[in-house]
Amino acid sequence: MIKKSHYVLHVAGSSAFIPSFIDFVEDSFGLDDHYFWLSGDENFYSAKQSPFLYRVKKTRVSQIKGLFKLMYLFHKSDKIILHGLFTSIVPILWLMPWVLKKSYWLIWGGDLYFDQIERKKWKWKVKEFFRRPVIKNMGHLVTYIPGDVKLAREWYGAKGEYHECLMYLSNVFDSNAMQSEQVVSENHDGLNLLVGNSAHPSNNHIESLEKLLPYKDKEIKIFAPLSYGDKDHANKVIEKGKAWFGDKFIPLTSFMKFGDYINLLKKIDIAIFNHNRQQAMGNTITLLSMKKTVIMRRDVSHYDFLTSLGLVLSTNIDSPLKKIDKEALQANSQIISDYFSKDNLKKQFSLIFEG
Repeated sequence: MIKKSHYVLHVAGSSAFIPSFIDFVEDSFGLDDHYFWLSGDENFYSAKQSPFLYRVKKTRVSQIKGLFKLMYLFHKSDKIILHGLFTSIVPILWLMPWVLKKSYWLIWGGDLYFDQIERKKWKWKVKEFFRRPVIKNMGHLVTYIPGDVKLAREWYGAKGEYHECLMYLSNVFDSNAMQSEQVVSENHDGLNLLVGNSAHPSNNHIESLEKLLPYKDKEIKIFAPLSYGDKDHANKVIEKGKAWFGDKFIPLTSFMKFGDYINLLKKIDIAIFNHNRQQAMGNTITLLSMKKTVIMRRDVSHYDFLTSLGLVLSTNIDSPLKKIDKEALQANSQIISDYFSKDNLKKQFSLIFEG
């Protein structure tokens, strides 16, 4: 049982972001004033054992015990950092509305766009019954994409204070990746294309692949990350990709180590992110830092944010094989380096934790 009288409570599920975030908090602030409540598949990631961590295992008994533990922690903590707003914790927040004023919702994307992407059956109606008042009365909204805050206010009437924050190390510029990418990029023939970042239908893979059909006889390789998301959709994408492009279509169906995935991104020339909502920001930031051409739609919230920083993006999905000029790519890389920095991330969380 936690014995600290004043602490920041972090509530998170299984995510590859969390272990590195815990390390970041420990290195930057120390863990004396922080406590982590972690749910989901404990084998999904390997966050280290610590008296500052509480894990909810997959058994029913552990899950019930974990929810009661969470209610106690909600009551005792000084601040609550919600790493995503997903189903299991929402009813508890609904039952304890007085804790919302000290709660900071780190907006991931899918948790905001739930209303737009879920099928509106009775289960959706039940979930939205709890979600709407929780989001409306959330005390603090944390993201680096102002457009998502605007949507939270428009869709849910959210009243919380906005805090600009990069949130995770995955959104931080990797100088080593940028410095080494040029050699790798120039050592392959043709064009390497990245289509999407997951197997979720919001990637609009089939539409993107259809746009690439005029280039199927060209010297191209199409990489499609499909290791997580909707398996049925992944199978449809693989079927179409192989039928249309044969061996030029390369589905990535197994989780890759972070270093291996970065090495893959180094070899990409053009990334096609045809999402209909905010997604793939970590990929986008990394690719722009590597001087890669990134294509995305204009009607997504993060497009406005990225272009407001001065970044040059392509929006021409119909002609995706045209690279942005080298001067603009170099300028993109510098902008990423200046804004998406670890020092900036630390400064932003300092304001949240200590403000």
